[in-house]
Amino acid sequence: MAGSVGYPSLTPSPASGNVQAVTSKRPGIERASFGQGARAGAGVERLVAIVVFDGVQPLDVVGPHEVFAGANAVLAHRGSNDPRYRLVTVGARRGPVTSESGLQLVAASSIAALDPASIDTVLLPGGDGVHVASTDRSLVSWIAQTGQHARRTVTVCSGTFLAAAAGLIDGRRVTTHWARGAQLAACYPDADVDIDPIYVRDGNLWTSAGVTAGIDLALALVEQDLGVDVAQTVARWLVVFLRRPGGQSQFATPVWTQPAEREPIQTAQALVHAEPGADWPVGVLAASVGLSARHFTRLFQHDVGVSPARYVERVRVDVARRLLESERSGVATIASRCGFGTAETMRRAFLRHVGVAPDHYRQRFSLADDALVATTVAASA
Repeated sequence: MAGSVGYPSLTPSPASGNVQAVTSKRPGIERASFGQGARAGAGVERLVAIVVFDGVQPLDVVGPHEVFAGANAVLAHRGSNDPRYRLVTVGARRGPVTSESGLQLVAASSIAALDPASIDTVLLPGGDGVHVASTDRSLVSWIAQTGQHARRTVTVCSGTFLAAAAGLIDGRRVTTHWARGAQLAACYPDADVDIDPIYVRDGNLWTSAGVTAGIDLALALVEQDLGVDVAQTVARWLVVFLRRPGGQSQFATPVWTQPAEREPIQTAQALVHAEPGADWPVGVLAASVGLSARHFTRLFQHDVGVSPARYVERVRVDVARRLLESERSGVATIASRCGFGTAETMRRAFLRHVGVAPDHYRQRFSLADDALVATTVAASA
């Protein structure tokens, strides 16, 4: 992979292992003459403009870039006349930018040099610098104008904040990194924020979850443009799923809820956390804090934001996640210890809160198996 994104990137050819340049052949580009209306014919390029800025998350840029580059390599190997992607990194100014991890990327074009009407797809990455970038009036204005002309607007991770600043997410269903969802929903209440999907399409707006989910989204775009066979080939060469199982909730840390302000509700929360495997119907919790069931439910919903029953279930799921990660006990045993009663009840709760079944969650995140392997290796050394 090239060290400076925006100059030719190196992607393995599926046939020979050779490398192929897939971005602009020159660092600076002139105004493109291949606009939205010129995409249907064979050999016509699809211009993909990837916005970069100081503090960008580099994987948000490089991941989708390599998917599109890989699609170009597949088409070249097959001698296909399907339109190629022309990949251009664009910034408020042409030149290097420093990513949030210190990796330098290169804006091959400035926004002033790139005609919004020529762009097929504009891709907005996220990163720690996204909020500063969202205050750049010239950049936000260009994104808003491009969003009106481009066939599709794509965001990766917290890049959704850039689209939001440009007025592109109002009334739309969107996603973002699971850790940024609450902030996005609070800042832009007119958007329908759903943090579980890996990616969401709402009309010509495509948004993805955190970081590597940009690869999943880019593969979906390639599949839309060039078919499942090309997308599957690219996915295999990148050693990723074409369609990742489950949503991003399985990767999120267990939910921590701030204690309620009212002392009776705080006490009820503490009781549940202290003994999640106990039987906690609303009546028992209410009686434990000296309130009627109806009054307790109303206060709990107001202070915590969910019903007592949903809160108990969420706490049990979080405890079960930790046990599945750290212990080798059977799923049924863990279900009983956490108060679910049966493995099937726990499975349904996991599907609601995590998006995958408990056994699948354990396969992906178990630390107990890793510890066993490490112990075995050490013993045989």
